[in-house]
Amino acid sequence: MKASFIINKLDLSIPLIGVYDAPGDTDFGQVKTPPGNRHSCFFAFYKSWEKGTTLKLSHNNYGCGGCGSWLFGEITKTRKEYVKFLADDEGLKANHELMDEWLDDVHAYKPEHGFLFIGPLKDEHAQYLKTITFFVNPDQLSVLMIGAQYYHRPGDPVPVLAPFGSGCMEMLSHFTDLDIPQAVIGATDLAMRKYLPPEILAFTVTVPMFEQLCKIDKNSFLEKRFLKDLKKARKGRL
Repeated sequence: MKASFIINKLDLSIPLIGVYDAPGDTDFGQVKTPPGNRHSCFFAFYKSWEKGTTLKLSHNNYGCGGCGSWLFGEITKTRKEYVKFLADDEGLKANHELMDEWLDDVHAYKPEHGFLFIGPLKDEHAQYLKTITFFVNPDQLSVLMIGAQYYHRPGDPVPVLAPFGSGCMEMLSHFTDLDIPQAVIGATDLAMRKYLPPEILAFTVTVPMFEQLCKIDKNSFLEKRFLKDLKKARKGRL
């Protein structure tokens, strides 16, 4: 899967970030793990991803309770504690009932191999790849939004979602079927925004959606007037 054409049209300088469900001894080159003695949001490793480093997470070392819950299916709080924490301490729903209903409606990802690797794309480990994230500004997000609709037919699964949840959920567990072409607009969790530049959001796609984006060619909107006009207005680059 070669994304060079659309990456070039996006003027994208931030590397694409993959989430891999792979055995713990898989060689991803330079790897970091969360410090075991304190809470650590995995978006704190954003600058490490930019430098080519991969984050390794496991059932025993997942960084924060939210990540443990939603990317590993670990019980990090009782249901009552979780509702109170999210609704009262963080104020994310109007009342306990709404938070309880949301918890009933979402699901955790449970790694097949017990480990998740999050970092720059590695072609040699494509068989373990689950999602790909573009970290983008609003102009680049607009291009990807159109790209996600490019092959979409009425009646197909909704191509782009913007669900409520933690930043780590938005990169994996919000997808109910990783085998369909779909995207999630992410990095909208206030708790993790401080780790990203203020203009950056995430656009996370399944592998089938990534394949569709890679197929978009010079006959598409990527070579038409509106994108050229936008780049001109931005002094040549998105």
